[in-house]
Amino acid sequence: MRLHKLESKATAKRPATRPAAKPARPTPTRRVTFGVLVGNRGFFPGHLARTGRDEILRALAEEGYDAVILGAEDSNYGAVESRDEAKACAALFRANRENIDGIIVTLPNFGDERGVAETLRLAGLGVPVLVHATADDPSKMGIDFRRDAFCGKMSVCNVLSQYGIPYTLTSQHTQRPESKSFRADLRAFAAVCRVARGLRSARIGAIGARPGAFKTVRYSEKILEASGIAVEPVDLFDIMGRVQKLADGDADVRRKLDEIQAYVSTDGIPDDALVKMAKLGLVIDRWMREVDVTVSAVQCWTAMEEFFGVVPCTLMSIMSNANMPSACEVDVCGTISMYALTLASETPSALLDWNNNYGDDPDKAVCFHCSNLPKAFFDDAQMDYQAIIAGTVGRENTYGTIVGKVRPGAMTFARFSTDDRTGRIRGYVGQGEFTNDPLKTFGGAGVVRIPQLQSMLRHICERGFEHHVAGTFSHVADPIHEAVTKYMGWDVYRHADAG
Repeated sequence: MRLHKLESKATAKRPATRPAAKPARPTPTRRVTFGVLVGNRGFFPGHLARTGRDEILRALAEEGYDAVILGAEDSNYGAVESRDEAKACAALFRANRENIDGIIVTLPNFGDERGVAETLRLAGLGVPVLVHATADDPSKMGIDFRRDAFCGKMSVCNVLSQYGIPYTLTSQHTQRPESKSFRADLRAFAAVCRVARGLRSARIGAIGARPGAFKTVRYSEKILEASGIAVEPVDLFDIMGRVQKLADGDADVRRKLDEIQAYVSTDGIPDDALVKMAKLGLVIDRWMREVDVTVSAVQCWTAMEEFFGVVPCTLMSIMSNANMPSACEVDVCGTISMYALTLASETPSALLDWNNNYGDDPDKAVCFHCSNLPKAFFDDAQMDYQAIIAGTVGRENTYGTIVGKVRPGAMTFARFSTDDRTGRIRGYVGQGEFTNDPLKTFGGAGVVRIPQLQSMLRHICERGFEHHVAGTFSHVADPIHEAVTKYMGWDVYRHADAG
């Protein structure tokens, strides 16, 4: 993807603009934009600031990110050292507040810690900050090419700490912008920025009341609100009332039916059940647009089955598969956990149960739901009935689950919860894998292998976490942990990847 370099004019007063990007994924997604601050100190070679500016912009362009940066002629070498340059850069960042997801501080030479800290303080964006320092070349340690960014990075971090500005570090103390390690750090930092921005402005649709017996999914709207997360509730009676007003032959209902049948095999599913699903899905889609929510948690049993005659699992699976996470049992915090994973990985996530041991292997377990898992989790999926409650409400009233065996692959898991006793959000995040171990059961299920799983399970039980956990097919535990602890202020445990 190309870089849209948003440079200032000399006055640094006019907001920069960028053309709209075509979404590369099923759901609307925005390109990550970084504010870029190039550090400079006059005692060191200024040409390094100029070439360093070019190198960081090239790296961003090649990784597909946008940049907001002072023009090359707006300051010495397009960098920041003096108070006036800090003010100009901060003004540019403020003018592009809505675009900027995070700020990259790059030090091609020692840099000026005052200029860096003052720019960030004056801009006041409150976004994640990455501090990068360019590596010296041992063959170029004379006065004309010596950088000393190795040292300057420590000074910048010291002053940012004094100012109370949180920041993220690269995996190595100094790196060339073209290095593989820095490119990996850029991608990880983009994930940090997506998670922080996405969670701070999240709006969760809570459809129906939680199942009466499920006290594990209780949560505090007020604690979520303190982190910028809003919950928009709707009564299930309201949803069903709208469903009842739709005719079977309604054009929009038929289009929703086509979407369902194109999504998954519906062989053996009664036509009337499919039409009910289409009506319900259409109403949920319309309500979510009406109240401006893109992620949801749904009351999935047992009133819907008893009095409407289907399960909503396929509809939730469709949303999750399009990177619009939807959790069952009105587990709002489960949805937030899914959303963090999707923001970080830009891939579908699912809500699972920590459900069973897998033989005698202490590092393996069965993760299961009955199921609304996105079809991306399976090699082969099909629609079926909900086996768990069919014996209670009748098989004919439980069509609509998505069933199959979860495919093997990398896994990140996460769970966040509101803690009313401390007034904080807490949680855990870790990594493992979905395995190819044989498993014969119903619903959607897979075997996971997680290093030191027993200590993770002990942590869950000792800290009183729920049996629900969100998972996705990638390794993004580190950027999620960085985002929610450093920039959201949550109390989150990072489970070790190995002993």
